Amino acid sequence: MPIVNVNNHHMYYEILGEGDPAICMGGWGTYCHGNERNLAQGLTDRFQTLIIDYRGIGESTDDLSEPATMKLHAQDVMALLDHLGWSNVHFIGLVGMGACVAQEVAIQRPELVRSMVNMGCWAAVDPMLQDQLELFRDVHKEMGFAAFQKLVCCFSFRNDFYNKNRDRLLGEHGPWSELIGRETAHARLVDACISHDVRNQLSQVKAPTLMVHSGMDVITTPKYTKEIEALLPNAEGVDMPEVAHVVAGKEQKIAFCDILFSFLDKH
Repeated sequence: MPIVNVNNHHMYYEILGEGDPAICMGGWGTYCHGNERNLAQGLTDRFQTLIIDYRGIGESTDDLSEPATMKLHAQDVMALLDHLGWSNVHFIGLVGMGACVAQEVAIQRPELVRSMVNMGCWAAVDPMLQDQLELFRDVHKEMGFAAFQKLVCCFSFRNDFYNKNRDRLLGEHGPWSELIGRETAHARLVDACISHDVRNQLSQVKAPTLMVHSGMDVITTPKYTKEIEALLPNAEGVDMPEVAHVVAGKEQKIAFCDILFSFLDKH
């Protein structure tokens, strides 16, 4: 079982595929434990791909005495990469905090970051995004996982996709199921998201960055991703006007992969 003791906790990870190194991180969940099926199709055919369990999720432990910040999650990733002897890594951050972790690593350890892909993310929360994130946490705590899952799925998927796939999305095997019974871990992930603020530091990042702007994302709207693009000195933006917070459906996934691999092939 690939667990290593780094940064004062046990961290679970998996490495899939061969090629140049890449790490893919999402939001409040994991691509591990069979969830690699949710990675961009073809990623592990082209890259040696690292996926992880965040603190308190899956098989990774947490130290509750340590304040939950995005910097802490970035330190976990940096320590793991040092353990593996990896540098010059493609950082692919999707659907929330994974991109924010990548931003922190690019600021603190630029030699580790060959390129970045940022989608569904922010440089800092404003009151509306903070209230949304806290609402997800509070519903989970006060009403239970099923209510939280229904709420976050309604926010994260397009209306047509949700209506067609509702029975598959909702339930113990649906999205964000890693958080079942993990209310404390969820609350700490929210704390890390809310405290993230790198607006004054992004100008330091030299890594080429692809910013994907999801036109139908009502959580991390293009307002947030376009702000990041403007702050990064070496960023290029691509609009996906029909995509919500989560890329869903065969056509959208194919279009996203075309954009992703076109960028990675250049770098």
